[in-house]
Amino acid sequence: MWFRNLQLYRLGQHFDLSPEELEQRLQNQAYQGVSSMDMSSIGWVPPLGRHGVQLAQAINGRIMICLRKAEKIIPAGVVKQLVEDKVAEVEAAESRDVRRKEKLRIRDEIVVSLLPRALTKITDLYAYIDSTRDLIVVDAPSPSRAEDLITQLRISLGSLQASPVKVKRASREIMTRWLDGGRMPQGFELGGECELKHPDPEGGVINCKSQDLAAGEIRNHVKHGKHAVKLAIGWKQRVSCVLHEDLSIKRLQFDDVIREAEGDTVAEDPASKFDLDFSLMSLELAEFLPDVLDALGGEERPAE
Repeated sequence: MWFRNLQLYRLGQHFDLSPEELEQRLQNQAYQGVSSMDMSSIGWVPPLGRHGVQLAQAINGRIMICLRKAEKIIPAGVVKQLVEDKVAEVEAAESRDVRRKEKLRIRDEIVVSLLPRALTKITDLYAYIDSTRDLIVVDAPSPSRAEDLITQLRISLGSLQASPVKVKRASREIMTRWLDGGRMPQGFELGGECELKHPDPEGGVINCKSQDLAAGEIRNHVKHGKHAVKLAIGWKQRVSCVLHEDLSIKRLQFDDVIREAEGDTVAEDPASKFDLDFSLMSLELAEFLPDVLDALGGEERPAE
């Protein structure tokens, strides 16, 4: 349950729904499964999975939710071959050319015929609403995936003022300055990975892994005009991640000191284990995320 990739959304107004009220709203779009003739299905499921029934799992003023998306997998190559076979059969039997409109109809018929036999890919997307800070934290590898959850949450609630978190200064400029020898904010340190990109498309891209980012060769790339668009950082020897210029946080890791706290507490059942992990993670992120935004020049609030 520990989040690995973060997309952050700032709420435009205080989130004042209780967990019970949110539960009722989510029930209207609860996941119902995907029928044999549907291409996809989406809806809310219990964050606890088979161990829970509640769609909104709350602790310490934060509410965890989980969106499930099911998609039928029909390989495009298979559809293409079946369409070509059917078109050839019709043209041979009727001695005529099959036009584009008819090909599209044939394709649709083939897809429908394949649906009951298609495999289903299921993806669960987790997020939690921090009502103490009016923030939504989505565990998603890309902004587009996170937006799927935010969109569905808007549908369930009727309306939701939520926008991606922004900072007052260009994050790539600040990350580049750190690589160029600039002092990092207290508690932060460089990791061993970065991606440098030149503003000119022909200026090249440099990916560095397992490198000393304070080395002269890294600074040389910076002095030749490349900017940091991804940068590995550590925070207080408690959290490490790769920070992207769009404020996505990837490959988030909670260091041993956090996991030791988890191990020191006995969780008697899956629900207790979930609550413990959720509490430890969200409390740590409640300190880490504001520090990250401050390090990048401070958050630009929607009202500003």
